[in-house]
Formats: sequence, structure tokens, C-alpha cells
Amino acid sequence: MIELTEVCRTYQVGTQPLDALKELSASVPDGGYVAVMGPSGSGKSTLLNILGCLDRPTSGSYRLDGDEVGTLSESELSEIRRYKIGFVFQSFHLVPRLDAAENVALPMVLAGVPPEERRERVAAALDSVGLGRRARHRPAELSGGEGQRVAIARATVMRPRLLLADEPTGNLDSVAGRQVMDLLEEMNAGGLTLLVVTHDPAVAARASRVLIMKDGRIVERASGTTLAGQPAP
Repeated sequence: MIELTEVCRTYQVGTQPLDALKELSASVPDGGYVAVMGPSGSGKSTLLNILGCLDRPTSGSYRLDGDEVGTLSESELSEIRRYKIGFVFQSFHLVPRLDAAENVALPMVLAGVPPEERRERVAAALDSVGLGRRARHRPAELSGGEGQRVAIARATVMRPRLLLADEPTGNLDSVAGRQVMDLLEEMNAGGLTLLVVTHDPAVAARASRVLIMKDGRIVERASGTTLAGQPAP
């Protein structure tokens, strides 16, 4: 599904170039489960932005489902983000004044999905994360784990094939974090391609494959089981 070939991303900082990604090559198969680790400044966020079609490589190739992302128009990239990719963030990014159901419905409102279909899909999405009875609760009335599950329902309500999760357990206690990872892995088992960025080796160890980054490069490729028991960097 994902093919990165010698991807570089350079930013101009004043008069100096900053190489955020350096000749990075990697692949993720359809239905794969990959974790990305590395210290702050290693390039994880830049990589996630490129994978999510929020940014483009300066050079190199990013192919998503066989399409060369760098040649697509802004409207084509918007369509990919809307229908193919879901995003989950550490801070949930729920709209405080909207209840859980309204937050989940937002992507469908923007996509012009008819109201009746929206209601059916929102109900199914909330049921799938175990929050059908919390549909009318606002974010302030939800626990951290519940808020993240609402965010996952919102990220998957458009039925994407790729889910990008940036530190999805970073604001959760250990119990809620395990519940969120269990949920993401259940979706992955159903065919959703899952890529998780994390600082936590215990989270990364759950993935099939782990990419470890430093200074804009992948410096190690491992199976998740090799990280079990390692301390956080």
C-alpha cells in the first residue's frame, strides 16, 4: 500500500536548509501494522505528514496504492485524505461544543454524506468503539480513554484503508492505553492498515514491524517482539 523510495524533505530555516528526512525508503503492505519510534527531532512527524498527504517530499518517491503522491493536485490530495486516510492524535482534537455523535459526524458533513446515512454510520462507529450509550456526551463529560475512542470512531467513519495514529496513548493511563491499542489492533485485524508513531517501546512491541528513526533516517528495522521490555528512550 505504501512505498517510500529515497524520500527527502528539506525545509528552509532562514538561510540554512534543514534536512528533516534523508533518503528514507520503506514499505507498508495493505493491512500491515507498523510502529515508528525515535527521539524528538528524528523526523517522525515529518514522515507522518508526508504519509498523510499533508506535505510532499522534496525529492524521492511516495506511492500510495500505486499512485505517485508527489504528482497529485491539491484537490486530489484532499480526496485521498478524506476517503483513504484516517488520523488519530495524542490530544484527540475533539470539538468541545459538539457531543460525541456530532464529532464523529464531522468528516461526513464535510464530504456531503446525506443526514440519514450520517446517523446510521455514526451509530455504527460509536458502537464499534463501545460508546453507543455516550453519543450525547460532550468531550468534557468523557474520560481520556473515551475521548480517544471517539476520535478513533471519527477517524474511521469514512471507512479509510489507512489509519495514522500519532502517540495515540500519550495522554492516557496504562489501562486506557491498552484498551485503545486493543481497539486499533482489532480494526487492523479487520483489514485496516495501521501505522503508529510512539515513544513507548511497550506500544511499539505490539506491532508486526518497527522502524526506528534518528536524524531523519531509519537506523533500525525490527519486529515488535524484539522491543519487549525495553525502556522508553
